[in-house]
Amino acid sequence: MNMSLNTEIYASGQEPLYRDEWCIRETGHQEEDHQKNESLFALGNGYIGMRGNLEEGYHGASGSSVIGNYLNGFYDTEPIVYPEGAYGYPDQNHAMLNVPDAKAILLLVEGELFHLHTGMVLKSERILDMQSGMLYRHVKWESPAGHQVRITTRRLVSLEHKHLAAVEYEVTALNFSGGLSWISLMNPVAAGPEGSSDPRVGARRSEPSLLLEDSGFREDGLMYWMRHRTRRTRFALVTAMSHSLEVPGGEAPVQYSDAGQLGIRLDFRLEAGQSGKLTKFIAYHTSRDYPEEELLKLSREILESAGHGGFGSLAGEQRQALDYFWGKADIEIVGDPEMQQGVRFNAFGLLQSTGRDGMTNIAAKGLTGEGYEGHYFWDTEMYTLPFFTYTLPEIGRKLLEFRYRTLDKARERAAVMSQRGALYPWRTIAGEENSAYFPAGTAQVHINADICYGLQQYVLATGDETFLAEMGAEILFETSRFWVDLGHYNPARGGAFCIDAVTGPDEYTAIVNNNAYTNLMVQEQLRFACRTAERLRSNYPDHYERLKRKIGLLESEIADWKRAGESMYVPKDEGLGIYAQDDTFLLKKKWDFEGTPENNYPLLLHYHPLVIYRHQVLKQADLVMALFLLGDRFTMEEKVRNYRYYEPLTTHDSSLSPCIHSIVASEIGEAEEAYRYFRRTVRMDLDDVNKNAKDGLHTAAMAGAWMAVVQGFGGMRMYGDGVLSFTPALPAGWNSLRFRVAKEGRLLEVFISHEEVAYSLVEGEALRIRHGGQEVEVLPERGVRLTRNAL
Repeated sequence: MNMSLNTEIYASGQEPLYRDEWCIRETGHQEEDHQKNESLFALGNGYIGMRGNLEEGYHGASGSSVIGNYLNGFYDTEPIVYPEGAYGYPDQNHAMLNVPDAKAILLLVEGELFHLHTGMVLKSERILDMQSGMLYRHVKWESPAGHQVRITTRRLVSLEHKHLAAVEYEVTALNFSGGLSWISLMNPVAAGPEGSSDPRVGARRSEPSLLLEDSGFREDGLMYWMRHRTRRTRFALVTAMSHSLEVPGGEAPVQYSDAGQLGIRLDFRLEAGQSGKLTKFIAYHTSRDYPEEELLKLSREILESAGHGGFGSLAGEQRQALDYFWGKADIEIVGDPEMQQGVRFNAFGLLQSTGRDGMTNIAAKGLTGEGYEGHYFWDTEMYTLPFFTYTLPEIGRKLLEFRYRTLDKARERAAVMSQRGALYPWRTIAGEENSAYFPAGTAQVHINADICYGLQQYVLATGDETFLAEMGAEILFETSRFWVDLGHYNPARGGAFCIDAVTGPDEYTAIVNNNAYTNLMVQEQLRFACRTAERLRSNYPDHYERLKRKIGLLESEIADWKRAGESMYVPKDEGLGIYAQDDTFLLKKKWDFEGTPENNYPLLLHYHPLVIYRHQVLKQADLVMALFLLGDRFTMEEKVRNYRYYEPLTTHDSSLSPCIHSIVASEIGEAEEAYRYFRRTVRMDLDDVNKNAKDGLHTAAMAGAWMAVVQGFGGMRMYGDGVLSFTPALPAGWNSLRFRVAKEGRLLEVFISHEEVAYSLVEGEALRIRHGGQEVEVLPERGVRLTRNAL
């Protein structure tokens, strides 16, 4: 893929100006990158996701297209088959479905089918424009018979209309006058994943999950719809498409059917120099959102409304929505165009894949592919939630509302695990545990503490105590019950509170006692739970009494939380002067990195889990992540010693890892290392660092790019007192950095150069912050400028 970094205006004078710091550009077409680029050029709105498939389809010499269209939270179940099962193993897997593809449009030029592998491609270019929120395509093609056409398409998934997408397709006859045809298709059958031994890829489904029940046309032939039903969950889905035509002397469309594909055909004639335009509107509605009997009516209504306004109206709304988004979330880097392009691509990708209705969340691959089967992980609270908490907190709240709405499922899971309270699933769509490999799944109980950490940060950043009182406290209290029931006071550890048989963030070390990250995060949660009980008792007594009655909470339980938090055991090695990752990690043999071939990474694809578990080797940041999240618990010397011990043992086989190492490296003064890890995070998908972008983009790394800038180079932290603090460390190659963060209804802009740091309020009242330990007040009418030596 040629990532052009030169701005140009196209010679035609008709195509828009694309600024490369705001767009991703493919010039020409490289077959080996085709599936990867389908992920990169995906569009979405948090509900609908469409891979960047070519309208006419693709089947090249080196592989075919992965046609993908996804609806967040729309899934079917498949039985999990265990050759040797055991009590409590999940028996059903949920998988996000690939729904009918309605974006396909075929073009015939004097009876010859346009395709990249027929005739001659004189120009081919695609541009993902992150300011307009559209995917553009520009092609000049000569048919085998010598007829030349210019093709321009615009595609969007509406950020303003949850259920709507649109494609505008314009064709111009260049050197001939003659007949052309559009065939607008809807494919009722979507292929599932091929299956793989790679656990990051979705499992192969034994039978189709979507069953076609009915279809029909509107009287004028310009609207077509299908109704499907999921095989096991029995959800209904209506997929509908309508069309708007601008062609000289166009004939009425006719119904079209071929090889299972259904749609309309439109024949028309162009004189040399003339153009025709087809606009296609696409709607998806399911019974997960609406009563089944209303789905077709809702589809018709939204398609008719879109048709009246036209593509231009949708494009205007899209630009307006993105102007608002970038006004909150943009990061401006001067002096490093590749990183500038990358951080914007990642922020745009998060906006496209994150559910914002309180019923859905964000999958590990977003809405760009079927890797991890569309499951939600801890990635949400530890990576995605911080981005939205500090940019668009209204979306952050919706992500937490999802956890509240699935709390009953978490209670059920805790009961299956013979524990009180609630245990959130490691991977899920609807709230049930979907992880079939418990050592690196269910055993990662730290997800409870991760969710509560994200909740605490959200409340501190927004001041939204209403959410805490109405929803958050119930999550917090039920998961705190789980911890006190799970752990025990161990006489062998001097009576300290210990938590056994867990897996921390590092999935190359499983089923251990006293994972330091887990114990530290649980301690933080229990302290937060005690403070919250006191806050509700004082400020929200009615909510507090109602919650106590609802969950049967006793005051003695709060005392138990306090005692467990104060008595928490955190393993240390006094000889090395570091925290031990767990009780036995430092007793193991170190992995032979020098003797490991480069092509044997990631290790999980080349070594049995037990081989990996017997060694000191990390898949991703574990104790190092605690250094970042709970930074006020460690001295700078402790951070340096622990980082320098664990960093050489970490493979970063997980895309979640480099950004955390970048943040901590920046804090301890390892500037070059911080930038190296940052670059790997930012370009994770654009440069296909992990060689699996074809299966979907890495949403945690996308969010990690924001974290590495704002919390790494910007040095932003917020601990229990709720005061934002900054300790900037600008990369040597950058001229300046600018970003904005939301805090309790205010929008603070931070500008960092090598000479000074400036803080100003874009929105809201005066704000007290810390700069390098020094407290300063930023006033609405007067910002604060500090020289860098003030740190």
